[in-house]
Amino acid sequence: MITIHTNMGDIKVALNPEKAPQTVKNFLEYVDSGLYEGTIFHRVIESFMIQGGGFDADMNKKMVNQPIECESNNGLSNKTGTIAMARTNDPHSATSQFFINTKDNDFLDFTSETTQGYGYCVFGEVTDGMAVVNQIKMVETGFSAGMKDVPVDSVVINSISKD
Repeated sequence: MITIHTNMGDIKVALNPEKAPQTVKNFLEYVDSGLYEGTIFHRVIESFMIQGGGFDADMNKKMVNQPIECESNNGLSNKTGTIAMARTNDPHSATSQFFINTKDNDFLDFTSETTQGYGYCVFGEVTDGMAVVNQIKMVETGFSAGMKDVPVDSVVINSISKD
């Protein structure tokens, strides 16, 4: 269990090291290093997800470790309230950024070992604090640093603690 402490409230998440061992290990290394302290939810799309863990409030990108292998073929689905790793078009490019699904996003699930089919690795689920997730997904967004869907008022991850 971890708790994401934000300026809008806490979100408790049960991680799943049995289904996504390398992903959970990677995430916890970032937690232990303090990387997430002062990062923001920098991409918020109400009917999709809230994404964070890569930028500070000034939209400066955090220095991250090497990317990890995608473990999306683990039987877990991108359902409402699950947490998954964000990545680029390369399935094996996830570093520190993660997102919490605000609706069922089955189209993000693994279908095959192809660039399109890998999907996004779910590695846990919110157990308490969906009200906070739902509050975050409703914030006003705009453009910042060349990116869209950025909250106008920063949604800050103050810290992430292990419970």
